[in-house]
Amino acid sequence: MVAAAGQTPVIDARGITKIHGGPLTTAPTLAGVDLAVASREIVALRGPSGSGKSTLLNILGCLDRPTSGTYQLGGRDVSALTREEQAWVRLHYLGFIFQSFHLIGHSTVLENVALPLHYAGIRAKDALSTAEERLVRVGLRERLHYFPSQLSGGQRQRVAIARSLVLRPKVLLADEPTGALDTKTGAEIMSLLVELHDQEGTAIVLVTHDPHVATFAHRQVFLRDGQIVDGEATLGARH
Repeated sequence: MVAAAGQTPVIDARGITKIHGGPLTTAPTLAGVDLAVASREIVALRGPSGSGKSTLLNILGCLDRPTSGTYQLGGRDVSALTREEQAWVRLHYLGFIFQSFHLIGHSTVLENVALPLHYAGIRAKDALSTAEERLVRVGLRERLHYFPSQLSGGQRQRVAIARSLVLRPKVLLADEPTGALDTKTGAEIMSLLVELHDQEGTAIVLVTHDPHVATFAHRQVFLRDGQIVDGEATLGARH
């Protein structure tokens, strides 16, 4: 599946197969998936449980390696990187948002968002300043020194979004980003993601079971039994 016409793919995955287990395994989790995502594109991965969505997202996030196939991220082949190389790519090229937020409970909101900057070698003063700017942009100016337990679910996801974008990644990967939120809060979070995407141009790939959430994407890609079975442009995206 190719990216939108005339656009250079930031993600170019071809023939991606993933087989879990030993040699007797006969049903691959992924079976020859081709997926290209253009820079500035939002793509929603959909399909029933067990269709391979999360496995594909893990491979795109350099959290797992394909059994076979090639994966280029920003023009670099990342299919067979070492663990150390994968960690570097995740830090500098990718941002992650999870359904369960994955915030550090004993750290403040500001410290949570600054953490990737510390890992990247940014000095503490600059890291905290950049983290504060990101949190202001997601509407949390008054919550910088709160702890995650003091925030609502929507506020915690805003913190996660700020953290995911603090190093200006090429690609943002979101696994059920509204799955733990009520409908109204989920719509607010998706509107925020689209707004930040429009401002910064980061490509977004998100996994969702929610048809309404998927309409925020430019394109929906449907998986079943480890294969892409359909893809379509989303009418009425950009709510």
